[in-house]
Amino acid sequence: VVYMRIHDTVSARYNVQDVMNAILNLCLTQLREEVGKLTLDESFSSRERINQELLKDLNAVTYTWGVEITRVELQNMEPSRDILTAMELQMAAERKKRAAILRSEGERATLINEAEGRANAEVARAEAHKKTVVLQAQAEAERQRVEADGLRNAISVLAKTLSDAYGPGYQGNGEGGREKESVEGAIQFLSLIRYLETQAKFAASDGTKVLMLPSKNSLPLTYGGLQFLLDGE
Repeated sequence: VVYMRIHDTVSARYNVQDVMNAILNLCLTQLREEVGKLTLDESFSSRERINQELLKDLNAVTYTWGVEITRVELQNMEPSRDILTAMELQMAAERKKRAAILRSEGERATLINEAEGRANAEVARAEAHKKTVVLQAQAEAERQRVEADGLRNAISVLAKTLSDAYGPGYQGNGEGGREKESVEGAIQFLSLIRYLETQAKFAASDGTKVLMLPSKNSLPLTYGGLQFLLDGE
């Protein structure tokens, strides 16, 4: 629908042969041109835009005819069967495209989540292993410290006992020499005890075994320590 106003009757009568027919043909021509600039979806959803473009294009031509177009209303568009078929194919293709995009995005999100989950699990396992190693090392260090403290105390007590047992009459190399020999004797004695404990655990285990009893050749330090202990008798 085209609304117009004749502002110059002379121009409308003599500048164009049939002003009404000329405006109709011009309107159809411009309408085809404007629709051709749009996609199928846009041509059915942009009526206001088409109306404005037609109004501007028509006034540019009809002004010399003494006619002013005041309003253009595109009321209905009936596409041909071929255009309808093309639109249906286009919509089907768009739906398939959107479905494929959504499916690929879902698969990508799944892969990303799985990869992040595996990475987080690896990090957690690494952290747990690190903490385990640190705790084991700390426990081992504490065990060695406690054993060292116990061994030091045992050596000190045993050396003092030996030194006191010999008394002032012991013929050593002075007070320092006697203390040194007492400590060495205590170490020899504790080494022998530890050796015998190890042999007892070994003998209690299952399977074939060979027991090595201590002798002067196998444990010379222990033998010397026992000799030091027996010398005091």
